[in-house]
Amino acid sequence: MLSCLSLPRIAMSAQPQQSAQAPAATLDPAALADLLDNAEARQALIDSLRAQTSGPAKPAAPDAPGASAASAPAAAPAAQPSEPGLQERMADGVQRFLTGVAADMGQGVEDMRALASGETLRMDGDTAGRALMPLALAGVTTLLAFMLLRLVAMRIYTRIDRWVAAQGCEPETPVQPGAPSSMRVLYRRAGAIVGALAIDVGVVMLAAMAGGTAGLWGTPARGALDPLAAVFLKAFLSVEIVKVLIRTVFAVRHPHLRLLPMSDELARYWNGWLVRIVAAAGYGTLLVDPVMSVALSPALGRLAGMVIMLAVYVYAVRVIWQNRVAVRERLERRATHAATFLGTRLRFLSRVWHVLGIGYFTVLLVVSQIDPTNALPFMARATAQTLLAIGVGSLLILLLNTVLAKPIQLSGDLRRRLPLLEARVNAYVPAGLKLVGWIIRIVVLLLILDAWRAFDLSRWLASEAGAAAIKVVLNVGIVLLIAALAWTVIASIIEHRLSQSEGRAMPSARERTLLALFRNAALIVIVAMTTMVVLSQIGIDVGPLIAGAGVVGLAIGFGAQKLVQDIITGVFIQLENGMNENDVVQVAGVFGTVEKMTIRSVGIRTLDGAYHLVPFSSVDVVTNHMRDFSYHLGEYTIAHRESVDDAIEHLRAAFAELMTDSVLAPEVLEEMTVAGVTAVNEKGVTVRVLIKTAPGMQWAVQRGYNRLVKKHFDAAGIELPYPHMVLYFGQDKEGYAPPANVAVQTDRPDQDGDARAAGHTRRGLRQEAGGEDTAEVLGNELEPRRE
Repeated sequence: MLSCLSLPRIAMSAQPQQSAQAPAATLDPAALADLLDNAEARQALIDSLRAQTSGPAKPAAPDAPGASAASAPAAAPAAQPSEPGLQERMADGVQRFLTGVAADMGQGVEDMRALASGETLRMDGDTAGRALMPLALAGVTTLLAFMLLRLVAMRIYTRIDRWVAAQGCEPETPVQPGAPSSMRVLYRRAGAIVGALAIDVGVVMLAAMAGGTAGLWGTPARGALDPLAAVFLKAFLSVEIVKVLIRTVFAVRHPHLRLLPMSDELARYWNGWLVRIVAAAGYGTLLVDPVMSVALSPALGRLAGMVIMLAVYVYAVRVIWQNRVAVRERLERRATHAATFLGTRLRFLSRVWHVLGIGYFTVLLVVSQIDPTNALPFMARATAQTLLAIGVGSLLILLLNTVLAKPIQLSGDLRRRLPLLEARVNAYVPAGLKLVGWIIRIVVLLLILDAWRAFDLSRWLASEAGAAAIKVVLNVGIVLLIAALAWTVIASIIEHRLSQSEGRAMPSARERTLLALFRNAALIVIVAMTTMVVLSQIGIDVGPLIAGAGVVGLAIGFGAQKLVQDIITGVFIQLENGMNENDVVQVAGVFGTVEKMTIRSVGIRTLDGAYHLVPFSSVDVVTNHMRDFSYHLGEYTIAHRESVDDAIEHLRAAFAELMTDSVLAPEVLEEMTVAGVTAVNEKGVTVRVLIKTAPGMQWAVQRGYNRLVKKHFDAAGIELPYPHMVLYFGQDKEGYAPPANVAVQTDRPDQDGDARAAGHTRRGLRQEAGGEDTAEVLGNELEPRRE
């Protein structure tokens, strides 16, 4: 791209097309401004520039379509061509750049041959002297003023450096956070660095003002600054401001004002390298190119700028490549002593810093050839925006890690009602930090791309696509937040019910099963609804998806009717609290203890040790022997000759002895109920008793009471009936019975009028030794209950 100082020469090439304009030799800056303000003249100037680059344009044939379109202004306007894509624009830009470089090289060779032969290209000696005098005067004055002001400023820097050293803050010693005195030292050092920076910028501005004044005095018009002097002052301000920033970072002569902690030798090395790079690139593109374009030829000016930038590029890449290992090791050592947040970034920077540096100078080389005038300002703005975006983004991420990483504390009442809610909310913090961190990183990346003109962020935000994208992101974020809150509350309530808290026993198997079912169902509903809403927000039509899901669900329902029946029956059985784990039940003809319950089946362990898995669809009746209370239903049959009243008395005596047992007595809830005689038949007389027990203890009470009943009946001589039999000996044909060998007992032992029952062994009723509590009712079948 041509510099602004070559525009008068371009205007001269456009002179034949503008008869109303003044001669090209009399064009001054005011006339040039008038020329650019005229639309027709500006278009002619653009056409002339394109003609200089690609050669004269071929006139269109009279019968060509273009000619007919141009000669018919009243014709319908042609369709607007579509905007070329990124690849087309890049290819067109590279082609125009290479074409311009080839043209400049050819023209530069011709100009160098002309100079070698003694010809004058743009200015002769007298003309060049008069034209360059304001530039030389402004340059000399600026440099002298700058050196004098720098000498004064150096004394001020020395005093500031000593003052900072007196505060006890060494540049190599990191300030420990938390101590007020250390923070005061840090603030004072930061203020001193900012003050030194302001003084250095002021020195540059004052020197530029002195040079501008001298340039105005040396200009013949004395009212406007000479263009070449203005170019020098612009180059001086741009280069020296960048050098001020470099000196602020490294501060070679004043280590206490150094922004980054490093040794003096290392600071001198990098400061000198960067200063040389900036001076060569800045003055080469902003000063040498325009001056040579005015004094000699535009082609030579552009070639000189290209050679300078190539030399700068080669030098910079060489230094970066030579120091890649040393800088990596230094950054890694610094990362080992830094915090986790900073250490991670330093380790990443240590691996890619040389790639970033080479890429940076490659961009500088390309931009300096495409737009030499604005190359350095563009690089400065892009670099500043990049560093600012990275710094602000890193600061925000650091604040998130330090502030939100602290545990979130809920109110005491809410913690008492939902003790697991606080832990669940705190469990979401790392994921939330990662999500917000990635959003910040994406924004930082967009700002960096916008700084280097790879992406127009402001235009995208103002466009419909940008507004729609932001709306989608916000809507999706709100939906995800609501879903997370809903799941957090529901899961916290369910987990609170599933856990054992103070004053509350462990939940039963029924509660665990139902709550787990509700939790899974809530999770499925929340995930499904959230997915559908998110897909609809990002523009995906969820109608076919819902229809497909319905068809699949219908097919599964027809193919898994038994499974659906199992689940539905199981839900209602558990809602109605039909059974729990460890209950003794009888379902589907299986009698045993419930070991496991799911939403589809129940596992029962029978007395023989077998494990039965019964699906709920086969359960018609649930018989639960463990609900609220139980009864021992005892029916005791005595012989017809025995007294019912005596038998009842002995039954009560057996119950009284049962209540002395320390194991079984606590399991009996009420006094024994004697229902009376329930049957009189050929076997004997049946007496029924009822003993109310705790759930599941009826069998233990039954075994203990039966033992005591047998003991008391034996002691009382109460006969338990035997099966009765009628014997028939038969008869012969004459009707006589055959003789039977029957022995008749003539004498009976005296039993005090109470004959001994056949087959019974009479024993005396005695109380068990050891006091009233025998603990022998079940024969040590149960251990005593420990309160």
